[in-house]
Amino acid sequence: MAESASPLIVVMGVSGAGKSVVGRALAASLRVDYRDGDDLHSAANVAKMAAGVALIDEDRWSWLEQVGDYLAAHVAHGAVISCSALKRSYRDVIRSRARGAVFVHLTGARAVAQARMLARTHFMPAALLDSQLQALEPLDPDELGVDADMARAPDRIVAQVLATFPSLARRARWVHPADPAPSGPQAQPIPGV
Repeated sequence: MAESASPLIVVMGVSGAGKSVVGRALAASLRVDYRDGDDLHSAANVAKMAAGVALIDEDRWSWLEQVGDYLAAHVAHGAVISCSALKRSYRDVIRSRARGAVFVHLTGARAVAQARMLARTHFMPAALLDSQLQALEPLDPDELGVDADMARAPDRIVAQVLATFPSLARRARWVHPADPAPSGPQAQPIPGV
């Protein structure tokens, strides 16, 4: 599987993994647009999660198509979007809309994700973390992507992604972990860490 000519990146993982922070930092480094996939959820999905009810696959299909469509609309210049993309079938839906999408899977300890969830204001309650961990399917060997430890600093994760995909590194503003991270909100510490 080959990378897209322009970066089409999904930062994936369970809630509290740091997808939004890493996604913004990666987009800033690559000089592409960023979108939080949570913004594409329907009002019904948000209400369901806010009530502590886990989404089922049927709740997610339209949302996943929108995530893929967002990337496809940015194929000329590239984009980064955060999206849980917990299952292979979910990632397949995204790839069906955005061929060549790269997945950055933020992995790590449940305690790290839970602490972050408890420290923020978000419609997703910490009580749903276990359902996400149960649904999570790691990237398969044939999926274009990389695993990164959610406990690492966002600039270190960005550097790992750029080192994994040299074509991305050629577009980036900064490459090496020793280089200064971009200034601004994308370089701020993740709440609860």
